[in-house]
Amino acid sequence: MEIPEQLACLYTAELTETEEGYSFSVPASEVEQGSITPGETLRVAVLAKSDGTTDTRTPTETSEATPQRDDPTPSQPEPPVSEGETRVVEIEDVGDQGDGITRVERGYVVIVPETDEGETVEIRIETVQPNVAFGTVIDRLDHAE
Repeated sequence: MEIPEQLACLYTAELTETEEGYSFSVPASEVEQGSITPGETLRVAVLAKSDGTTDTRTPTETSEATPQRDDPTPSQPEPPVSEGETRVVEIEDVGDQGDGITRVERGYVVIVPETDEGETVEIRIETVQPNVAFGTVIDRLDHAE
């Protein structure tokens, strides 16, 4: 999967119905980290749920970034991985800095240094952040030629 350089942030959000249509919340951390700016018009991609289905509702093509700091419910679910966990993954792409990239449930990104696109590896999750995790290779299982 190709990741465009313009990708500002990646997170999971729930689509909610409003009187005008549908909306979702942008986590305040994305604004605080400088990935996006309030009032800016964004392009939004909608990916399939982890069970392979997609939501049949259609959001508008653009949405203004408005952090929801006073919302008592979390704006995104917990990461689907935990530190110390091991997984077998296929490296889907290589980022600009040469690190392998794979995705697990809900499109959650795991970065694995010293891997190549198409390689199947067993990894240990070392660091987990809200939008990305970092893993190290335990075993190299297969490599696409």
